[in-house]
Amino acid sequence: MTRSLRIAVLECDTPIAPVKERLGGYGDIFTRLLNKGLEASGDSRVDIKEISKWHVVDNPVYPDPEEYDALLLSGSKHDSFADDAWIVSLMEYVRSVIEQHKKPVVGICFGHQIIARALGSRVGRGEGGWEISVEEITLTDAGKQIFGKDKLSLQQMHRDVVHEVPAGCLNLGYSPRCAVQGLYMPKRLWSVQAHPEFNEFIMSQLLEARHDSGVFNDQLYEDGSSRAAKPHDGEFLATEIIKFMADATEGTA
Repeated sequence: MTRSLRIAVLECDTPIAPVKERLGGYGDIFTRLLNKGLEASGDSRVDIKEISKWHVVDNPVYPDPEEYDALLLSGSKHDSFADDAWIVSLMEYVRSVIEQHKKPVVGICFGHQIIARALGSRVGRGEGGWEISVEEITLTDAGKQIFGKDKLSLQQMHRDVVHEVPAGCLNLGYSPRCAVQGLYMPKRLWSVQAHPEFNEFIMSQLLEARHDSGVFNDQLYEDGSSRAAKPHDGEFLATEIIKFMADATEGTA
């Protein structure tokens, strides 16, 4: 029997203007990614009935957990360790979804960090500095078992990291600049520090914007630009997100 998924995407930021003009908001970007993942997965257990979009930065109103099957948190330019009211509210909501409502949660970059913080782990600036563009991730034993690979190549855009693996979770991988590249708890949560939803266009626009604003110096900008178009496993991870959601909801009414 096919399970028709209702997925809620929490948009934790707004894309920069050139990206939004071409691709829409993060909810639109993830809708395309998830549909690609479903098509590529060939998983007959699920289809996607609905993807709702909730922009939670300016208006932190959240979907009723009983009205969706899985939750996805997007990335963000904001600091996951900040105590802004909306970030604290988001963290508390995510904790309740995982621990009380027991609905599966997917976190991307900022979303990955929010999940970790919600479960009591420390998040903050990483000592390694910015990790940008396509980088290689070495998978842990758990990551190898889940993904069937030894390594992943993914688009990155972060300098904040998860410093500790929350109790009950597995670390999926690591890189020279980031020791916790993903989290996993069977049927409960799945997260990655990287951006499977980013393509060359998105990355190039972000690199250019942060270089123009002085956040990235010439060397960092040129290094990132040299790797923005490299092949990566973003669409593969989309199939893994669908697989996780299918596993987590299998047998539910």
